[in-house]
Amino acid sequence: MSMTHPLELSALILDGGETDERTNRITNQVVDLTDHISVVESFSHIITFKTDDGLVSFDSSGASTGVACVDALRAWSPDPVRKLVYTHGHIDHVGGSGAFAADAAAQGFEAPDVVGHHAVADRFRRYDDTNTFNLHINNRQFGGISLKEGMGIGGSDGRFLPADAMWPTTEYDDSHTFEVGGVSFELFHDKGETDDHTWAWVPEHKALCVGDFVTWVFPNCGNPQKVQRFPLEWAAALRKMQTKNADLLLGAHGLPVQGTERVNRLLGDLATALETLVKETVEMMNNNVPLDDIIHAVKLPDDHLQRKWMNPIYDEPEFVVRNIWRLYGGWWDQNPAQLKPPTRGAVGAEVAALAGGIDLIIARAQALADEGDFRLACSLIEFATQAEPDSQAAHGARAEIYQARRNSEYSLMSKGIFAAAANESRAKLSD
Repeated sequence: MSMTHPLELSALILDGGETDERTNRITNQVVDLTDHISVVESFSHIITFKTDDGLVSFDSSGASTGVACVDALRAWSPDPVRKLVYTHGHIDHVGGSGAFAADAAAQGFEAPDVVGHHAVADRFRRYDDTNTFNLHINNRQFGGISLKEGMGIGGSDGRFLPADAMWPTTEYDDSHTFEVGGVSFELFHDKGETDDHTWAWVPEHKALCVGDFVTWVFPNCGNPQKVQRFPLEWAAALRKMQTKNADLLLGAHGLPVQGTERVNRLLGDLATALETLVKETVEMMNNNVPLDDIIHAVKLPDDHLQRKWMNPIYDEPEFVVRNIWRLYGGWWDQNPAQLKPPTRGAVGAEVAALAGGIDLIIARAQALADEGDFRLACSLIEFATQAEPDSQAAHGARAEIYQARRNSEYSLMSKGIFAAAANESRAKLSD
């Protein structure tokens, strides 16, 4: 089936039209956006500018997609890649850089100058220090999708950060400008999804390259398994972008956008959502409201989240609220029992004894799940498996409850974690 040109598709959606086409397209194929700008659509895109002295590319896609993406780029232009800009150091953006280096060597070109914020290298070192932990996290986050064949995430060499990933050769702090072939690229550092993020203004083309500041889903600003995100700084960066009155918005995921009104409306919607969550959460924190109450009280309007560029299908507002608490208030949730809690096994055993055995807990958890109260059902079934970790009955029920909850969830992060819990209990049943 033929796909609509990405600029036409984003215009259709932002202008109020209806479509069933995906906004995040993984084809590993190149698409002309203008005579001098292309996008290779992958799990993480490669945005490339053609100049009189070679190419400037933003991001490299991931390890398993890098070669295909570079091949697609070569079909668009045989020119050398002079600069490879990392919008940030996430591996779906940098993992394919080895393919750029290999292509340059095969063509007899110099390897591209890799440009990034100085914290990218700090991230790379942290990835090496926590390699196995990060592989586990991403396997769980993406719901069991193979790291090798799924999203271009992780290397085939058993390393989270592939061994052939190129490290930055030009680093900067707050801002950096360079010129290639008469085209200026103005780079700016702002915190958002990461602490090492770069966005770029290309004045000759009135274009913004924004990496993961815009992804055509609700902002990934609360990821429960990853390091701190920065919602208010993210919103501030989006407001800065609005002042450029860009004609093109080029993100690393989702669709490019053309037209100043469309660009600024999309940027404004994302900024407003983050600003609202921060404002309401901090107000409640200032009123000494515990985290548990804030999580269940702070919401965004449903109609806001129903916009295709705002759907919470990856991250979701509840997780962002938790991240705001962590950023401003630390890890303690103001429940005194949770400051120095007992082991979960001890709590499970005590609850089981009070209930008259785990069979009663299992039955109640299953009844709650049948009623659709998965929050309470999951909490109860955890008591049963914590009280008797080898119970086949408890793990059988746990697998069913978490699978049902996974199927009822909307965001990929929730689905992945609940699917992992179901699979964990299934593994216990097969032991």
